[in-house]
Amino acid sequence: MTAASATEVNDSPSSAAVINAQAGSRIVLVCEHASNHFPHEYHDLGLNASEKISHVAWDIGARGLSERLSEKLDAVLVEGAVSRLIYDCNRPPSASDAMPAKSEIIVVPGNQSIAPEDREKRIATICEPFRRTLADTIQRTSGTPILITVHSFTPVYYGKFREVEVGIIHHADDRLARSIVKNAAGRSDLKFALNEPYSQADGVAHTLMLHGTENGLVNAMIEVRNDLLETPEQQEAIAEMLAALVRDSLSELNEPLYAEGHV
Repeated sequence: MTAASATEVNDSPSSAAVINAQAGSRIVLVCEHASNHFPHEYHDLGLNASEKISHVAWDIGARGLSERLSEKLDAVLVEGAVSRLIYDCNRPPSASDAMPAKSEIIVVPGNQSIAPEDREKRIATICEPFRRTLADTIQRTSGTPILITVHSFTPVYYGKFREVEVGIIHHADDRLARSIVKNAAGRSDLKFALNEPYSQADGVAHTLMLHGTENGLVNAMIEVRNDLLETPEQQEAIAEMLAALVRDSLSELNEPLYAEGHV
């Protein structure tokens, strides 16, 4: 999917969807920015049609990539079901960009002056249910879960082209992220980088911190440049490569894909 042609097909009013709930591996995948759905009550936040399908509203291609990774890694997946412009589920309520008034160069009219009661409503109906869904999913996962979040990023940001093609980001525990980047050198021609185009200093590691670090879980974030995810075929190829890297890296860390006793 390209920014010009991407469309949202999930009209669920919920803030989260659980995919492959009966998966058997220890991995819990998260795609916070899977959707550009705007519930009717928000009146598209005053955005035009092209802005609603641009990268500021969601992570283009990340949903398809996440669902393919879910299949290949036998992993449960928790997806955000509402545009991150209404509430960014990878941000705490205290963050200014949890409900951004501006995203890159795009002004968000409906977020310019959010009434306190509207802010609280978004937290209560989007942020908190998403957190509970993810926490419950982690709790139900066999063995000690492994948390991996999946995102995409725009090739051009504030007019500057980004050379990196796949970024692997970590919070406090950097073992899985570093292992993936190291192993990528022998498996892919793509340009991998650690903590690019973002790092935890940019506030992007909230889910990793809240659900990973605070639970003592191995965790990492995957960021793929969205021009590499424009078609289902590209998403499949990237998912195949990343799944192999994740499996190899977990093996290197002596973290089996399945809990003991799994059949």
